[in-house]
Amino acid sequence: MSFFEEQCPQMDRYLENHTSVEPDILKRLRKETFQKTTQPHMISGYLQGRLLSILAKMSQPKNILEIGTFTGYATLCLAEGLAKNGKITTLDVNEELAYLPEKYFQESKFSNQIDFQLIDAKSFLKKTDEVFDFVFIDADKENYVDYFKLIKPHIKSGAMVIFDNVLWYGKVLEEKPKQKSTQIIKELNELVAKDQDFENLILPLRDGLHLIRKK
Repeated sequence: MSFFEEQCPQMDRYLENHTSVEPDILKRLRKETFQKTTQPHMISGYLQGRLLSILAKMSQPKNILEIGTFTGYATLCLAEGLAKNGKITTLDVNEELAYLPEKYFQESKFSNQIDFQLIDAKSFLKKTDEVFDFVFIDADKENYVDYFKLIKPHIKSGAMVIFDNVLWYGKVLEEKPKQKSTQIIKELNELVAKDQDFENLILPLRDGLHLIRKK
């Protein structure tokens, strides 16, 4: 549950009731995530998932990169907007949980377009020569600044990059945060805002999404 959901759960329910219905496969995946994982709040969830789907459909990317698969909910949302011959590469390091996203990826109609890799994202970005037109990052927060710097050479003009959890339960308002993850998220937000190669917007949906477009 996000900072904003805690503040106004009635509004969150209202928004869900007036948002497009999620596909059945996502509904089942969301339910199983809450049944079988210890941190189900890490899932992108209904509203964020529909936003990712709409943004992907608007841009129809040919090559998506996702850093942080978790149970694959956001992956499937993003895949809804893939170009006809498009591909989404999703990275994670949690081998014990890999069975869950793999199960739903194989069941989905996007099974041939999803490349699920158990690999450290920084290692992947240092080795790959791929160029992406859509990137979604929802992984270890202490590497957010590194991810941003590593991604820059791998995205083209007009590409969209989205970082999740950039409000960090409101902790970004702390002037001198003690938590390392809070420090890094604040650094990322400031870094992006000052980078002349991008235009950006922080959207206060759930725990905050930083929408970034390369000029």
